[in-house]
Amino acid sequence: MTPRLREEPPMANTNPNIVRAKHVFPKPADGAVRVAGIFIHPIKSCRGLPVETANFNTEGLEFDRKWCVLDVNANRILTAREFPRLVLIVPTIEFDETAPHKGLIHVNFPEDSDTPSFSIPLEPTEEMLSTWEILPQITLWPKHDLVDGYIGQSLTSPADTPSTILSKHIGKPVHLIYKGPRARKVLATPDFPDLKGATWYQDLYPMMVLSAESMEEVNQEVKQRIGLQGISEAWKEDNVVIRRFRPNVVLSGGGSFAEDNWEEIKIGSQDAPSIMLVSKCVRCLLPNVSPDTGEADKAVPFKVLMKFRTGLDPENKLNACVGCNAMPDREGILKVGDPVYVQKMWDELRA
Repeated sequence: MTPRLREEPPMANTNPNIVRAKHVFPKPADGAVRVAGIFIHPIKSCRGLPVETANFNTEGLEFDRKWCVLDVNANRILTAREFPRLVLIVPTIEFDETAPHKGLIHVNFPEDSDTPSFSIPLEPTEEMLSTWEILPQITLWPKHDLVDGYIGQSLTSPADTPSTILSKHIGKPVHLIYKGPRARKVLATPDFPDLKGATWYQDLYPMMVLSAESMEEVNQEVKQRIGLQGISEAWKEDNVVIRRFRPNVVLSGGGSFAEDNWEEIKIGSQDAPSIMLVSKCVRCLLPNVSPDTGEADKAVPFKVLMKFRTGLDPENKLNACVGCNAMPDREGILKVGDPVYVQKMWDELRA
């Protein structure tokens, strides 16, 4: 099934010292929690795309973060942490089920830019890839295994290649890269020491799950601290939006940060694939970047999260966490409105 575009929607515990959740809720009734939104990010760190439905497999949502931008000089994948205005580059998808490459990703730039748009194949064919140069040793995260990627080419034959266009826009040499064939293994977690699997250019794991109600609490915390630690008066009117956290699956009905309590869920039906919530998602400064302006706030939400969202990840107790990293056990389909079935809660929950 091809994802349909939509308007954006407003193993057992092995460490008894882990603080599981600071918001402890009972197991929700079947169907009480629903999928409120689904996002794919065709190019890592560029704008996310809300969709009505999405296929997924054990490596992630279809078309999510299979492309990225490579800093050529550093031989490292560039993200909005280093270049915030990446979030203003807008990939849009044009599906074509008759095309061998399934359609196009149109890459568009801000109105205040004179950078020309271009289009790349949604899913390059083996024939295409055989003509593209592959880079076998690319850094995504320091001290992690190196990843591979093909230097992508346009299907619209502009005067310049995608890499040349992006280099001019960003102001330094970069390549637009499509994930290569070598599997990128996920890291084991304290609760899943034997975890095995692979992913594309996501930060660490195939999916990220987050409850919509969490933003209400984040915004309450922000507004309580206006005037402190550099939190500006503008936040009296502004709100932290969930897109800052770049989730794949947004849930509603469980309560703020309800996913902290869950170990295993199924979405759609009791026969759906199991989705294991393998770790909390440790947050850096990227959510400080506004997805609408590409500007980074000096304090929000990072400094606020550090006040009430630390101590959740056993390996990063001093870091703030928002959302949960997730791994499906097989392929399936997600739809907005799908019910969520919590299969397993964490055995130990502590306030």
